[in-house]
Amino acid sequence: MGKPLSSVGLGAVWRQLKKNPLALAGGAVVILLAAVAVAAPLLAPYDPAAYDVKRILLPPSREHLLGTDQIGRDLLSRMLYGARVSLAVGFVAVGIAIVIGMVVGVVAGYYGGAADSVIMLGLVDVMLTFPRFFLLLAVIAMLQPSIFVIMAVIGVTGWMGVARLVRAEVLSLKERDFVASARALGAGDLRLMFRHILPNALVPVLVSAILGVAGAVLTEAGLSFLGLGVQPPTPTWGNILSDGKANIEIAWWLSLYPGVAILATVLSYNLFGEGLRDALDPRLRQ
Repeated sequence: MGKPLSSVGLGAVWRQLKKNPLALAGGAVVILLAAVAVAAPLLAPYDPAAYDVKRILLPPSREHLLGTDQIGRDLLSRMLYGARVSLAVGFVAVGIAIVIGMVVGVVAGYYGGAADSVIMLGLVDVMLTFPRFFLLLAVIAMLQPSIFVIMAVIGVTGWMGVARLVRAEVLSLKERDFVASARALGAGDLRLMFRHILPNALVPVLVSAILGVAGAVLTEAGLSFLGLGVQPPTPTWGNILSDGKANIEIAWWLSLYPGVAILATVLSYNLFGEGLRDALDPRLRQ
């Protein structure tokens, strides 16, 4: 796992990945979801914000394939646009977490000693002692919920695992000959950390990022379900599911479809991430 992404044999990874049909299925769904999110304006049959009080809580039909909600909005259109928002939150939040985690992890692993103890014990371990969801609730309660706040808060509270992964890789990599050679040629600490060592630690970070998107989507859905996430009328799967809670006995489709979308997304990213992790592990290649 200690190779730069550029040196990983893509052919060998693909051969290993093909042996895992669940990972391939997960990857196919991941690509499909991304395509649907990008093409939402073209695929949505109606304006997701347009309401019609004459079409309140209509069941699935030819005109409204997934039915309508409590104010007559087309559920399929809201689900498609909700995919854009939910996945955008997932990708941006994970991007923030990855950047913070990589910087913290490479600094802790490279300098070691007192710096490592202060960062890992005084910062990372302290952050990990707080239940993440309750920490999210506390931070968001002090701020005005919006899509940008949700992205930032999920990212800022989710970097600790990445920091640990990067630190472990750096502790091994900094003793390698190529680092000693670069140091002998006069490379400074910043160049050694971010030009020579960090690129060689990106494989586990890539896997962590894929798995992290699933967690971020699920976290956003939970916050929106509780009314603390992305606020209406912006559609997300979480607040669509929350709307269905009040009408679950008479409008099952409002709870079923967003629930299935969240389940399929989280499961697909997890299956693909786990499969990719196995495919990138040289010990499992034959």
